[in-house]
Amino acid sequence: MPRSERSPLLLAGLLATAGVAHFARPRPFDATIPDALPGTPRTWTYASGAAELALAAGLALPRTRKTAALAVAAFFVGVFPANVKMAIDWRHRPTPHKAAAIGRLPLQLPLVLWARSIAKSGESQA
Repeated sequence: MPRSERSPLLLAGLLATAGVAHFARPRPFDATIPDALPGTPRTWTYASGAAELALAAGLALPRTRKTAALAVAAFFVGVFPANVKMAIDWRHRPTPHKAAAIGRLPLQLPLVLWARSIAKSGESQA
């Protein structure tokens, strides 16, 4: 399978793994939910996990891949405030934890670009 055909499936796997983790171990995700959001953190944790699973399914299917990839890019932008909250909340933790939280921030950009590249490759096949 060529790399360009594996790319959407790899991103789908990443999203599916994260989505399952939101249900299997929700507590760490609850802690990243910004206080300004209405409702309970657990509701947002489950909603984002469900969204990740749905987006993974959309990426896995060639027919919905382009639309799903654009939605994935938007999703990665949308969850960025949770990563900022985590970096702020973890600023006094031991160095490895702090580094992981801060390191997540610049990783959002390549994830957004990855999703957009999948959407663009889907345009040529449509």
